[in-house]
Amino acid sequence: MTYEDPRSRLTRTAWILADAGHESGLAGQLTARGPRAGSFWTLPLGLAFDEADEESWLLIDDALEVLEGAGSFGIREPNPATRFHLWVYRARPDVHAILHTHPPACSALAAAEQPLVVAHMDAAPLFEDTAYLPQWPGLPTADREGEIISAALGNRHAVLLAHHGMLTAGRTVQEAAFLAVFMERMARQQIDAAAVGGAKPIDATEARRARDFLRTDKIMNITFDAWVRKVERKRGTMQ
Repeated sequence: MTYEDPRSRLTRTAWILADAGHESGLAGQLTARGPRAGSFWTLPLGLAFDEADEESWLLIDDALEVLEGAGSFGIREPNPATRFHLWVYRARPDVHAILHTHPPACSALAAAEQPLVVAHMDAAPLFEDTAYLPQWPGLPTADREGEIISAALGNRHAVLLAHHGMLTAGRTVQEAAFLAVFMERMARQQIDAAAVGGAKPIDATEARRARDFLRTDKIMNITFDAWVRKVERKRGTMQ
């Protein structure tokens, strides 16, 4: 599939996240770099992921001022929590999309102050690429929280935030979505494994080999396309 307009990729990512249980009221944000320097696409404050469509997205600047977009349901205000994304974009020119949610399993690990363990082949894309922030700096609506979260992420593409949630930062929207979906699945698996002896880390050499195969653009993009077809079938919007 091709998604020439980034709003098309973002909309389908929002649907995928809703289908995967990432919806958490006002807590989730999905952003991507816009066409102008320092600009970003985001949803209006209060719009649920499954309500997104291609006309919903707002183009904002790094002061959170709206540059383009009509929004949805009369809402044309960006979520102020999007501010901390700006710090990641400033620090990481390789990052073109950021996804932050409070999904159930990642939130459970975050509440228990337990980092994600790469204990299964399906978690290999996250091997040596998932950071952990052990303290909660408070609501991410100010520059301080952005500095802390950005520093915790460092040069990695995912971070589990204690007492908070998770964040993935992708070179593409598809990569951010791919990592987010598998991060939540593996958090769920880690919690389930606690009942039968706990999650045991997989061999590092084999984890790297699996990661290097599964993190190719080809694998991530065709996986994303399959998720798009699934969610479009459910919504009755498949082309």
